Amino acid sequence: MKLNFSDLWRWDGQIARAPFLLWAAILFAVKYNLDRLVLKVCFDRDWSLLSYFGRPMPWPEGLTPARNPAEFSLLLAIAIPFLWVGVVLCLKRLRSTGLPLGWAVFFVVPIFKWFLFLALALVPEQTRNSTPTPPDPGTGKGWLRWFPESTFGSASLAMGLSAALALGATVLSTQLFRQYGWGIFAGAPFCMGFLAALIHSTRKRRTMKESIAVALASVGLAGGALLALAFEGIICLVMAAPLALILAIIGAAVGHAVQASRWQRMSPQLYCLPLLALPAMFGVESLREGPPPLLKVTTSMEVNAEPSRVWRHVVSFNELPPPTEALFALGIAYPIRAEIQGTGVGAVRHCVFSTGPFVEPIEVWDEPRLLSFSVTHNPAPMQEWTPYRDVHPPHLDGFLVSRKGQFLLTPLPGGGTQLEGTTWYHHNMWPAAYWQVWSDYIIHNIHIRVLHHVKTLAENDTQ
Repeated sequence: MKLNFSDLWRWDGQIARAPFLLWAAILFAVKYNLDRLVLKVCFDRDWSLLSYFGRPMPWPEGLTPARNPAEFSLLLAIAIPFLWVGVVLCLKRLRSTGLPLGWAVFFVVPIFKWFLFLALALVPEQTRNSTPTPPDPGTGKGWLRWFPESTFGSASLAMGLSAALALGATVLSTQLFRQYGWGIFAGAPFCMGFLAALIHSTRKRRTMKESIAVALASVGLAGGALLALAFEGIICLVMAAPLALILAIIGAAVGHAVQASRWQRMSPQLYCLPLLALPAMFGVESLREGPPPLLKVTTSMEVNAEPSRVWRHVVSFNELPPPTEALFALGIAYPIRAEIQGTGVGAVRHCVFSTGPFVEPIEVWDEPRLLSFSVTHNPAPMQEWTPYRDVHPPHLDGFLVSRKGQFLLTPLPGGGTQLEGTTWYHHNMWPAAYWQVWSDYIIHNIHIRVLHHVKTLAENDTQ
């Protein structure tokens, strides 16, 4: 095996599997030690090998363009040459295997880069100076004989195997690794779409519409199986559906591209990619370091009453009327009443929800301006809709946790009060930005329910 340094900057040509893997190992080692040296010498920051897998983008805690522009710019400058070399090597390797060159874009995508690297490591080189002969679907020779030729049979097999992949991934991620992360919510739907489209096109060319249709049907079948087997409830499946469907479509498009470019020489190794990529994602994701980000939701409302009157109903309030919002009717936990034991700092407030009480020791008692508290106990965030009496998936325990809250009362001209409620929380579900949309929306609606009730009580309080 011979390494050619020109492979690191020339776009043309091909590269075999062994030198590609060796170059990848060498470049990773150089990049890691260079990052570690720069961070330690210039910024006195520690950097471990596992830090590359701690977040979707491998930047140290707090290192963002807005907070640390100089440090961020230096590390970005170091990364650019490695990015160039990585894309060049991927293009050469894709050309060597006959896979679509467009796959090189996955080199910079956090989840799909696993898929790309495994494909480049598994798929052998094309035989040079020979024209591949298309397989004859009618003969069913070799490994092709295991795949149905009919549209219905092929689609059924694709859906069944893809759904089985999703079930296995769910058990592996949630039960063994105890995590709801990029692998289960992004990697699994992508692999399902890819595998479904690939299987469906094994014996016969399919249109893009057919590839996407079988991928979406696979996601629907997997969701139904998770519900029927009591792994998940309807609410969480509905929340995850938009992300899963979009990524399944992307996976189907990639699988369709493989069909278009490689149907004449379908490699069995391609079918192994999802089976290898997902466990690798789960295993590396379980090594993620550091706590999840602390998120904040603030909601405000004007109350036509002075702060002293509002304060009494912030500290504790009687039972709220039954909720009319669709969100809470679907099973999301909602506040019922608030009780307090004692006064001042050290008092303990209990905000009782439909699934149990939040325990909130008071940390700041600045009457009638600020009530601030920590949260030492969280009830379940929802009551799942399910055909069974009791389904309790792991994400109901510790994956959406309130850490701190406060009520801020600001006097307004004319005797009114600006009432502001804030919750600090974190969740252990990734992609964080996607799930934050849901969690912020839920907490904001909880705030509105409480603030509106306090507003009604304060404005009707004649004492």
